[in-house]
Amino acid sequence: MTEPANLPPGESAGPDPDEAGGPKDDRHFVTALARGLAVLACFGRGRTFMANHDIAEACNLPRSTVSRLTYTLTKLGYLHYVEEVGKYRLGTALIALSSTALGGLDVRHIARPALREVANFANASVGLGVRDRLSMRYVDCQRGPAAIALNLDIGSRISLPRSAMGRAYLAVCDARERAAIYDELCALDPVAWPRLRDSIERAIAEYREIGCSTSFGAWQDEVSAIAVGFHPGGGLPAMAVNCGGPTVITDPRTLMEVVRPKLIEAVRDLEGVMGA
Repeated sequence: MTEPANLPPGESAGPDPDEAGGPKDDRHFVTALARGLAVLACFGRGRTFMANHDIAEACNLPRSTVSRLTYTLTKLGYLHYVEEVGKYRLGTALIALSSTALGGLDVRHIARPALREVANFANASVGLGVRDRLSMRYVDCQRGPAAIALNLDIGSRISLPRSAMGRAYLAVCDARERAAIYDELCALDPVAWPRLRDSIERAIAEYREIGCSTSFGAWQDEVSAIAVGFHPGGGLPAMAVNCGGPTVITDPRTLMEVVRPKLIEAVRDLEGVMGA
């Protein structure tokens, strides 16, 4: 285990971030807890192993702070230090947490047959997602028989403002939450925000007109997708179901003319079953 290292002389740790979005004058916000969760959140696809300096850069935190956090998380089993590479990976204690969290989402089990039916009908990928800060996180995914499919699975994150799933979520969440998301997106990139805001507003207007959101090359150049948001009830936040794939096999016209009615019907039936 590496000992906490101080920043070299003259090296700046950057601004003191509250990565979980808590205001600095909020006395109820526990910054240390937020930082620990931010460390865990920076692991993911392509980031299986990370050293303290990698984590410090990803979280914009001092290396000394990160070293203490990784030491504590390792002691608790949420991180595991791999001696051979001198880096950390996610620990087994997270398995229990994730299993409990996903197991409590009854909507996943209820929705799965409908998701699978739409996936087979559209010969595409169909995902169920929830909001994760400024991303959408897949909690379930079904694939049709297509030879080419999106490289997305349970746990994958995609853009909130640019994906069909994220736009559908923004269309159905309440106005207060949407305003808070707008504030975060603006703070993230004030220069790009006006154009991004206009694209989101157009997507919300489109959703109200045709019953779904679209993303044809907005998230990734060669990916086409549509999505429908819904409220599952039972104290759960809004969710969204998308359907899409590589444009070469899942073209926008087929999605809009053939798949869209099927997807809308499936989500409305799911809403009815959930009692929302």
